[in-house]
Amino acid sequence: MSCLRDAMIDNPDQVGRLVPRLRDSLPLFATVTPEVAAIIREQSPDADASRRYAITRVDYAGDEGGIVCKVELGPENDDRALFASITHLRFGHADPIARQIAAYQKHRVKRLRRLSAEHRDSKRVQFM
Repeated sequence: MSCLRDAMIDNPDQVGRLVPRLRDSLPLFATVTPEVAAIIREQSPDADASRRYAITRVDYAGDEGGIVCKVELGPENDDRALFASITHLRFGHADPIARQIAAYQKHRVKRLRRLSAEHRDSKRVQFM
């Protein structure tokens, strides 16, 4: 079982505690990372990607997808929305749940980097 748990990205206990707390805290407000901002600007060139967006839904997309959030782009963007990984959102430090969100983000990003490095290393071919 420890090998399976080592291959997992998310900590199931952490996710099990965090998702209900996030849902109970809706709506939340967050800014987006440059990667998500670029996607928003592609769809709406006049959009202000630096503003805080309302988060109105939270789901868990399994270990591969992680926690995803519905980001409402607002009336200036024809009331469109997008789903983004919580790792691509930045929440205010004053939010009561901010510490738990930051811990999840840090853990997930660290695990993704580690698994990516392990995957790269396993693909290296050694010549003798």
